[in-house]
Amino acid sequence: MPRILVYGVTGSGKSTLAAEISRRLGLAWTSVDDLTFLPNWVPVPEAEQRELITRICAEPDWILDTAYGMWLDIPLARVTLIVALDYPRWLSFGRLLRRTVHRVVSRTPVCNGNTESLRLVLSRQSILAWHFRSFARKRSRIRGWAVDPVLQDRVIVLRSLRETRAWLRTLGSG
Repeated sequence: MPRILVYGVTGSGKSTLAAEISRRLGLAWTSVDDLTFLPNWVPVPEAEQRELITRICAEPDWILDTAYGMWLDIPLARVTLIVALDYPRWLSFGRLLRRTVHRVVSRTPVCNGNTESLRLVLSRQSILAWHFRSFARKRSRIRGWAVDPVLQDRVIVLRSLRETRAWLRTLGSG
């Protein structure tokens, strides 16, 4: 049974890709942010996050749209495929910026009814700032997995939208 982790830098399109893989394979996917943030952007305690992810990853099949470092070990222990989005910074940041501006203006709810605001976007906790703080670490992790003797056979690194679309075509139309 497939156990798929979609992983990439902030703004790379992990949730969108996970939803499309889910549709094509007929498997449910989990939006990780829904498990890690309560209303008003209150973080779920780490122990509770680990418990939730452990339960999901104990299932025979699953798709996660990311994995946080504090519990990355849990899905990695059972993953059958890591779909890693290793896009250039300009692409992922551009997508993130457009998405964030749209959400601020439209007040589109995200995980558990939370909304992004101009105040949040301009704060130190901004998703835009997080992109810059986490980009190198996440990219390094992806590239390390691609050459790791234990994981490399389970990693697909996609470096462009064209590569991603071509890979999706191998899954059929669902």
